Amino acid sequence: MELSASDAVEDILRQAADIAVRMVAPEQGALVARHVGAIPLGFHVHRSYLDRRGVPETLDDLARHDLIGYDRGTAAIRAVLARAPNLPALRFALKADSNLAQLSAIRAGFGIGICQNALAASNPQLAHVLADRFEMKLETWLVMHESLRTTPRCRVVFDALAEALQNYIRQQAASCMSP
Repeated sequence: MELSASDAVEDILRQAADIAVRMVAPEQGALVARHVGAIPLGFHVHRSYLDRRGVPETLDDLARHDLIGYDRGTAAIRAVLARAPNLPALRFALKADSNLAQLSAIRAGFGIGICQNALAASNPQLAHVLADRFEMKLETWLVMHESLRTTPRCRVVFDALAEALQNYIRQQAASCMSP
């Protein structure tokens, strides 16, 4: 098994990958696709940053903070931003196209960034800011070429990934609802 941890939308039709997790709905007809749910995202920050710079109270307050974000507007980013019309234009102090690099910068106290609520909640040093004013849902799809539908190894991996992702999303929803 080979894992490519990339935000690039691999060309499944040309079999650049057998299975892909996508944050945009697939548009090509020759793909098997399963919507596995939506992952909640929010603004998160290390508590040491808040001690130094204060807590933003409104989305407009973000203009006075160091923000961590993307460099290139990928299809997934454009899709997410289209669902966030109340979000003001963001100017990033640190740009990284890797979600892992962005999360590392948030954890290091560099600034405020968007990440999965569940990932941030696992670190007690991170705070969820503007939670009552902003939340995005990252629609998540699992896709593979239709010619692989009956290939046992691909089908097993596809089904296992779908189940694991759905469980992860259900756990996030349950943790958001608990007191």
